[in-house]
Amino acid sequence: MHAFDVLGDPVRRRILELLATGEQSSGEVTAVIQQEFGISQPAVSQHLRVLRDNGFATVRAEGTRRLYAVEPGPLQEVDLWLERFRGFWNQRLDALATELARGKRERRTKGEKEDP
Repeated sequence: MHAFDVLGDPVRRRILELLATGEQSSGEVTAVIQQEFGISQPAVSQHLRVLRDNGFATVRAEGTRRLYAVEPGPLQEVDLWLERFRGFWNQRLDALATELARGKRERRTKGEKEDP
């Protein structure tokens, strides 16, 4: 499965967001996902399996619990692929920053002229 196929699902993206805060048990992940998406425990387990099978998450046993964590490798690959597109939004963000600074400067100048 391609990385964007894995990340294209909002449930899997949310699971990765949860795991980005640190290792979590499958029960903790399931509780949040069930509350937010209203899906069953087996459905959450299937999403965790897709993440694990595609290298986005790791799992380790601790007694009867299964603890999941983010595996950064595939995310770094996605980041490398996105690198070629950053110039498009960086230019726009730079232009926005310039316009915001210009607006602040104009308001400041306008305020100084109004003061007696």
